[in-house]
Amino acid sequence: MARPFTDLRSAHQKIAARLRRQITRGDLRPGDQLPSTPSLMEEYSVAGTTVQKALQMLKEEQLLVGQPGRGVFVQGGTQRSIAPEVYMPPAGEGQPYRWISEADKRAQRGSVTLLEVETVRPPYEVRQALGLDDDGQALLRKQILFLDDEPTELTHSYYPLELAGGTAMMERRKIKGGTPTLLASLGYPPVSFVDEVSSEIPTEEEVVALELPKDMPVMMTFRVVHSNNERPIEVSLLAKAAHRYRMRYTVKVG
Repeated sequence: MARPFTDLRSAHQKIAARLRRQITRGDLRPGDQLPSTPSLMEEYSVAGTTVQKALQMLKEEQLLVGQPGRGVFVQGGTQRSIAPEVYMPPAGEGQPYRWISEADKRAQRGSVTLLEVETVRPPYEVRQALGLDDDGQALLRKQILFLDDEPTELTHSYYPLELAGGTAMMERRKIKGGTPTLLASLGYPPVSFVDEVSSEIPTEEEVVALELPKDMPVMMTFRVVHSNNERPIEVSLLAKAAHRYRMRYTVKVG
């Protein structure tokens, strides 16, 4: 028997949630016109001000746009799927970082902004994954990944100092082909990775970097990349806007 539970969100938040789901799942598509305010008032049994608050939330999320004299239209589309496995293999000789080459295959423009390169004491779960003691240090490379100039992912990637030391990874500059290519050249190719995905309240850094609207969660991925003999060579914390993207994993059974 189901336990009684009440949705304590305001009426406009509930309406926005329903409309958002229809947009992100493709039931309402870019260019579609929403019903008029009176129609939405009747459908949801609410006042006009409540409808307007709901629509304003979705406008701030860039899912809707108002056109004076015409109405409100869907501007955003379904969530974009990101398949992590396509980004893991090292880039071919002379090829760009896979984030850029994979975007090009989809007729998108991928780009990367490197924010920080620093030796740090990583967070607890990163130290655990890298096998570091409590005072252990690792190399942090922090970046923002863009698709068509839209901030897509804020990444904090940590690398063992015994692998990164003396390499271009320690320098504040981009690496041709990305760190997987460099690590592979050092004899540590990425062989497997484990993802743990969660939905979390964003930090101020994530709100600013990803240009998130108010009250929008982020999709967090905690990723551990292993090389031969299950040696961890990279641990990353990846933050994406939860309303814009979804993860796609392909699992072969048997």
